[in-house]
Amino acid sequence: MYKVASLFSGAGGMDLGFIKEGFDVVFANDFDKDACETYKKNIDERIICSDIKNIADIPKNIDVLIGGFPCQGFSIANNNRSINDERNTLYKEMIRLIKLSNPKIIVAENVKGLLSLGGGAIFKEILNDLNVLNYKIEYKVLNAVHFGVPQNRERVIIIANKINKDGLLPHQTHDENSFISTKDAINDLANIDISYHPIQIKNKTIYNHIASLNVHDKFWGRKYEVKQEEICDYLKYWRNKAQISTKKIDEIFGYKHTAGHWFRKDNNSGSIPNPKDWWRLKEILKFDDKYDLQVTELIEKQISFEQSLRITNWETPSDTITATNPEIHINKTRRLSVRECARIQTFPDDFVFHGSLNSMYRQIGNAVPVKFAQSIAKKIFEVLNG
Repeated sequence: MYKVASLFSGAGGMDLGFIKEGFDVVFANDFDKDACETYKKNIDERIICSDIKNIADIPKNIDVLIGGFPCQGFSIANNNRSINDERNTLYKEMIRLIKLSNPKIIVAENVKGLLSLGGGAIFKEILNDLNVLNYKIEYKVLNAVHFGVPQNRERVIIIANKINKDGLLPHQTHDENSFISTKDAINDLANIDISYHPIQIKNKTIYNHIASLNVHDKFWGRKYEVKQEEICDYLKYWRNKAQISTKKIDEIFGYKHTAGHWFRKDNNSGSIPNPKDWWRLKEILKFDDKYDLQVTELIEKQISFEQSLRITNWETPSDTITATNPEIHINKTRRLSVRECARIQTFPDDFVFHGSLNSMYRQIGNAVPVKFAQSIAKKIFEVLNG
């Protein structure tokens, strides 16, 4: 069985695609705790949950190394993208581990904005780094919709190899006349009430059919600017003083993996309690009045991004599933659910996501569609088999 090392693994979309095509993932790494938990529960408990900069050892002479290094700095959707964005240098860590592991084949996935950032300077540097290591390189912008995914999702795929082969990019399986629509993928869930508990539909269990209900052009937002890191430090101080765990606070509120986000500020994943939760938290922790007004006084605000009010496609493939709030469902009463987004990313229904609602959306939006990954893996398997 061909061995794979996975970097920036996330929830495991790319990994699962390779596993389905007969590969053995012997190493995986990501630093997002929720994504690692999802990976452990669905794929393999051996994933190393740590910053890639801390990884000092990796299996040697593996067959394939896969990695969708962070793309936020490259994305054309990022209005502040910069060639100097720290996230754009994380591929250097990937290069470091390529040197250590010496894989026969490398598969890297990223947004197509990678090609144009800095006039193409970042991409040229990536190609040069691989050339120096004697890899033969192919790359192309591919759309997942052409590989059986019900979603228009363009990504640049880079495949580099040391076995002196050509034609490792996957063959297109679908076209404009044979696409899979959003309706094809999620119609059976359209009229099913969202639920934090598993749902039984025709002897099938559906997990994570939960969704954001914010579908309006106006919303209630904080009147005053408040910094999450300040609130985090403040709440941590009072929680420590009260000698109560985040797990206990979750139990009191009836939440799951929610309270922890109030007391952490790493990776910009923390959050500020809503006014109702703030007042209840105050009863528990007995904190003072320092931030009461800033956190709890709300005013009605206009949503400033038209995209956030877009209704999903139905008879055609979905637009790209992103790591933030998804599009509004065709029924206009809610956003696409976590499970619907996962379906559109071609995760199987028994693949269960862990973490808060926003964390689940983020894990799915950052993933490589499983069927897309399968197409890539299938072609590589054929080449390795000669």
